Amino acid sequence: MKISLNWLNDYVQTDGDGDRIAQIMSDLGFPTEGIEYIDGDTVIDIEVTSNRGDCLSHIGVAREVSAALGRLLRLPKVELPESDRQAADYVQVRIDDPELCNRYTARIITGVKVGPSPDWLRKRLEAVGLRSVNNVVDASNYAMMESGQPPHTFDYDKLSVGAIVVRKAIAGERIVSIDETKCDLKPHMLIIADDKAPVAIAGIMGGLESEVGDATTTILLEDAHFDPVSIRTTGRALGIASEASFRFERQVDTDNIDWASQRCAQLICQAAGGQVAKGVVDCHPVKRKLKPVKMRLSRMNMLLGIEVSADDVGRIFTGLGFAPQTEGDGTVVCTPPAWRHDVYREADLIEEVARSYGYDKIPVESKINIEVAPVDKREKTLGVLRTFLAGCGFHETINVTFVDESTARLFDGPDAGHLGVKDELRKGANLLRRTLIGSLAGVLKSNYNAGNIPCRIYEVADTFSPAEGGELIQKTKLAMVCDADFRQLRGIIEGLVAVVSRDAKVAFKPAELTWARAGAEVYIDQSPVGIAGVVSQETAAELDLAKADICAAELDFQTLLDMAGAVATARPIPRFPAIVRDLSLVVDESVTWADISQAVAAKAPSELEELQFAGIYRGKPIAEGKKSVTASLRFRDEDGTLRHETVDEFEKAILSQLTTKLAAELRTA
Repeated sequence: MKISLNWLNDYVQTDGDGDRIAQIMSDLGFPTEGIEYIDGDTVIDIEVTSNRGDCLSHIGVAREVSAALGRLLRLPKVELPESDRQAADYVQVRIDDPELCNRYTARIITGVKVGPSPDWLRKRLEAVGLRSVNNVVDASNYAMMESGQPPHTFDYDKLSVGAIVVRKAIAGERIVSIDETKCDLKPHMLIIADDKAPVAIAGIMGGLESEVGDATTTILLEDAHFDPVSIRTTGRALGIASEASFRFERQVDTDNIDWASQRCAQLICQAAGGQVAKGVVDCHPVKRKLKPVKMRLSRMNMLLGIEVSADDVGRIFTGLGFAPQTEGDGTVVCTPPAWRHDVYREADLIEEVARSYGYDKIPVESKINIEVAPVDKREKTLGVLRTFLAGCGFHETINVTFVDESTARLFDGPDAGHLGVKDELRKGANLLRRTLIGSLAGVLKSNYNAGNIPCRIYEVADTFSPAEGGELIQKTKLAMVCDADFRQLRGIIEGLVAVVSRDAKVAFKPAELTWARAGAEVYIDQSPVGIAGVVSQETAAELDLAKADICAAELDFQTLLDMAGAVATARPIPRFPAIVRDLSLVVDESVTWADISQAVAAKAPSELEELQFAGIYRGKPIAEGKKSVTASLRFRDEDGTLRHETVDEFEKAILSQLTTKLAAELRTA
């Protein structure tokens, strides 16, 4: 933003010292990019951050300088040469989309004579980098560079003026802009239209057909407020940018639009003659209420690391137009002015104090002391789990916290409640995750599409579930998805638990899961901690992964964290050898491993040290509807060496129980 020092002096006394003003602005958070000396004027080029659209004007900069120097801010006095007719006799305004246009004003100026601009007007515009066009356009540009509010002038006689309508474009509409760009308008774009067609792209550029020209005698003057996101989106889509859109994208002062319109009308009359119709057509659907913001002096001093007196704080806020009031508990209540859209939190007020009081007054230590803290239990446990999973071939992922409705339906069920957001930019995936498995399944699909096969992935993140009374249940989960046999995933889960707590006992109990053809609830020491299962063909088909065998699991991380650090029970090395017997059992398809385990436990002697699942087989010569399950039994006697004859009796009793309870047959071929 280029600032003319001669121009700035109209609003605040600067003593003509450009270097000093440049330094003041730099100290206030507006770095100077350069200083030029043009025709007896000093022009300072300052950098303005995107949240400070109010300083994209000479008056905005003058406010900062006046507050810093403690000098009076002088605003122009507006007196308009008025005609006898009312503005409402010429035009009516209708806003069809108040969310994108919160205010629109229209003034009528008659009897203007378009021609070259006077020297004072031309020189000031050229000093800040704007070329002269004609006296009417130059006056409106001057008003924009003065107040930061971009106006637009239409040739009134070129409009079909039953009404000015602020609306979204209709598909297929076109407009040729002033710079002769042919614009195909889209339905999301905001436009200004008359009774027949678009006459301007709202907040960006006017149309060529309604442009002010040499024959213009009557002007419709527009001053308005447009939604910054809408302006930015439309400008990028059409490839058009302007000084006006640059300001609208960074917010303009809605409350002072009428004053800005009067000031622009005054400048047009000064440069091109004419009279202003009485009054203004002002359409303002929703008026913004200024909300007070509180700041604790104790909090400010703690964050800044220095003591700033209450008097200094009051002086700073008064100079910035924040109307401060002090409460008895050391709290300052400010009402940010309409032009400061960026101030709405306590932290914002503290930042205002810091930059106005002086960043140079905040001490900087010559030596920085870094305190080394030990890794906490959570990070240490995460490190152990990550190392183990990496050794099992898993890769960690980080996903967005939101999922779309179809994913939520697949993995949570159609009746599960979800918390969501109404953000316009997140219409498709706006539901907070109840489970991490859906997101991981999407990552698996992306890897399959890229040819990264096989694929094992996991994630540690928070899940969110609604509770009664509008409460939120937030839990950290560890989820895994892989294209592997479920036996492998089960072993990985058992190993994962073992690296956290060696003595913990893991069990899997059959459970119905909406997304699985075979599901289980995972227990650790008889407490439920999660789920695991084999993804069903229907779910896989929805994900376009029908050709892959996918398994998934999700565990409660807090349970694993609570278990971490437990000291394992020490056991002596066995003195006597064990005898291992494998039983290949032919059972019905409906028989689960849990059924086999329970039957074995019912007849297991004290010498049975361990029962392990060894494998499963389907096919010839096993009959249809049957399967062969191999169980490995390890026997050991702590007091002496077992004899095979003794183990034969143990095996016979166990096999008898399996035959009785499960109709199991010993496979011999």
